[in-house]
Amino acid sequence: MPRDAPDRAGEMAVFAAVVRAGSLSGAARALGLTPSAVSRIVARIEARLGVRLIVRTTRRLHLTAEGEAYARAARRILADLDETESTLADQASPRGKVRVSAATAHGRLVVVPLLAEFVALHPEITVEIDLSDQVADVLGGRVDVAIRFGPLADSPLTARRLGETGRMVVAAPSYLARAGVPRVPADLARHNCLDFSFRRVEPGWPFREEGRDVLMAVRGNITANSGETLVQLAVQGIGITRVGTFHIGEEVATRQLVPLLEAYNPQDRESIHAVFVGGTAMPARVRVLVDFLAQRMRARPPEG
Repeated sequence: MPRDAPDRAGEMAVFAAVVRAGSLSGAARALGLTPSAVSRIVARIEARLGVRLIVRTTRRLHLTAEGEAYARAARRILADLDETESTLADQASPRGKVRVSAATAHGRLVVVPLLAEFVALHPEITVEIDLSDQVADVLGGRVDVAIRFGPLADSPLTARRLGETGRMVVAAPSYLARAGVPRVPADLARHNCLDFSFRRVEPGWPFREEGRDVLMAVRGNITANSGETLVQLAVQGIGITRVGTFHIGEEVATRQLVPLLEAYNPQDRESIHAVFVGGTAMPARVRVLVDFLAQRMRARPPEG
């Protein structure tokens, strides 16, 4: 660029300040310039364009039609410039807010305990986490990252595998002392089984017996739409339940719940993914959070 080429972005910023302030002196105070310097810059823009942008009176300034058009363009260009610089700065040093959606139980038990370390590693990033069993709208921009279980629907979103979870049949020692221990899947017909209340693809509990898959219909006196609720009920000794292993790590480790029928566990696994808008425009703050979750969740002991 020639040495005497005008700084058009700087001139636009000065003109935008004049419009905001409504006077040359007000813009000069805001920018730390003299009124005469601001006046020269506006005059230079007008001379280059060959049009009058501002009509000066003794009391105030008025924008001409060309001035209005130039002000709109200046605001748009300066906003684009700010956004570009912010994006590039974010790539160099991740900053800003990341909105995360996770299922209630998995979020509370697995994701939330990881956040203290993440924000300590990235103090310029703030995390807004929403724990809900509703499917979050990533494409609509309501969240940046959604953690989802099971098969993913076709979509333009990018998915990063975080791990997987299994399922396990469990009961409290108090229940087993009262009702007996089921030895084979068929024994569940005589037990109080606590199941999910929502409709599933498989209307029963799957097992693998003598090399073949079987599906056991179960019955009980309480159903729930939450794995956490089923775990609480099982810990109270109300019955037997089958839930994702991430729900019951602590309860099994402390013998509040006892695994049952493990020899017949079909080892059905459910993948866990982080879903987000990928591509070259992906903010660094989203990338580093997804990388962190993938690293930490894969380092967890295998579930089930």
